[in-house]
Amino acid sequence: MARNETAQTQEYFERRSLKKGAAGWPLLMGLGVAYVISGDFSGWNYGIAYGGWLGLAIAFVLMGCMYVCTVLGEAEMSSALPTAGAGFAFSRCAMGRFGGFLTGMAITVEYVCAPAAISTFIANYFLQLGIIPEDFPFLLLVGIIFIVFIGIHVFGVGEALKLMLVITVVGAIALAAFAFGAAPHFDAAALFDIAPDEGATTSLPFGVSGLLAALPFGIWFFLGVEGVALAAEEAKDPRRDIPKAIIGSMAVLIGTGLVVLILAAGVTGSEFMGASSAPLVDALNIANLPGLALFVNVAGLFGLVASFFSLIYAGSREIFALSRAGYLPTFLSLTGSRKTPWVALLVQGVIGFALVVIVQDGDVLLNMAVLGACLSYVLMNLSHVILRLRQPNMKRGWKTPGGALTTGVGLVLSAIAVVSTFFVDAIASTGIVCVLATGCVYFFVYARKRLISNAPEEELYKLEGAGQELR
Repeated sequence: MARNETAQTQEYFERRSLKKGAAGWPLLMGLGVAYVISGDFSGWNYGIAYGGWLGLAIAFVLMGCMYVCTVLGEAEMSSALPTAGAGFAFSRCAMGRFGGFLTGMAITVEYVCAPAAISTFIANYFLQLGIIPEDFPFLLLVGIIFIVFIGIHVFGVGEALKLMLVITVVGAIALAAFAFGAAPHFDAAALFDIAPDEGATTSLPFGVSGLLAALPFGIWFFLGVEGVALAAEEAKDPRRDIPKAIIGSMAVLIGTGLVVLILAAGVTGSEFMGASSAPLVDALNIANLPGLALFVNVAGLFGLVASFFSLIYAGSREIFALSRAGYLPTFLSLTGSRKTPWVALLVQGVIGFALVVIVQDGDVLLNMAVLGACLSYVLMNLSHVILRLRQPNMKRGWKTPGGALTTGVGLVLSAIAVVSTFFVDAIASTGIVCVLATGCVYFFVYARKRLISNAPEEELYKLEGAGQELR
């Protein structure tokens, strides 16, 4: 055994195990949709203010293509390496321990910052709907949201996923109701009502720089769907269920994203839509459908809750996997009698709430989450390309159409997306880079000397290496 490795006993892993067979592919597909569904209700429309409607539409196509390429590669890798670490495990096998750690940290940033941002949106929804008194302390409300939903996750994964699926269905019904009400009032001319800057056109009123700035908002239609693979250790048949669920959820999200992108601005006009805090509700009110607007407003809260709920799930599993393997402090991977990572859940909640207190701006937190996500996509796509080249005979339960060429396209687009986040908020993006740099220092100074040599991700790496030699 190498000097910087530590083997652990069976008892160590028994105290750090998840509930096997808790979810089949329908629940996992619901999880994939739940990660993202809040993005259809709000946030995406601000991209119109940066790039115009066509700029955001192009961003939707480009970033949608990036996600399709990325999740197809991830589906293949999860069928070969089904662990709770997902992207961390893939990169560990392809690029070594540091590559795995960096990918895992980027994913963790995404799944800590995104629910922190959404918690502020949920709190605002409660206040705007009059469910909570207007003078109720905002941060206290955010704290209650974290406590309630983290508590449900601690109670049990099966129960949490079933509740999440119900909440997601309500959100999906609201999107269908919006489409039904808005379609008769659609006006294509309204999509191009923004006055262009000098030298620009009405199609792209803010030029190429505006298009680049719109890219992160195109990501908001899909952000988090890759988290389905984090449920691998709790799936009934991960080698089949994960690819089926992640591809199915991506297909649903493309459809729902197109519906809101086209119809909302086509009812209100792009100039109005780019500044709306409740795009679907405003579109229905302008269409003189106040009853339907109220329903979508209330149901939109369900969509936000579904995304918050599922992102908490994903973040806790990534922290759990990194901790169990020694890349983060090992106490973070402790599980209770119900086989849920309660320590990771609590720590994730505390950090998320602290971010809300410090940053106090949901939009800034979202951009931070997008940067973490895009960095992880760069590394995951690169991992797929490397594994296809180095280990072409690896046993895979499902293979990506187009192979390394597909994920090569995803790699290029995700690298462009990383750059685009600095066009939106350079300070917040630089802050995330500093966090990741600090994590790298922790890895080289402390963690790499205390890694767990018989953790599942390490064992998979050894097994695949041995299998490759035999083949």
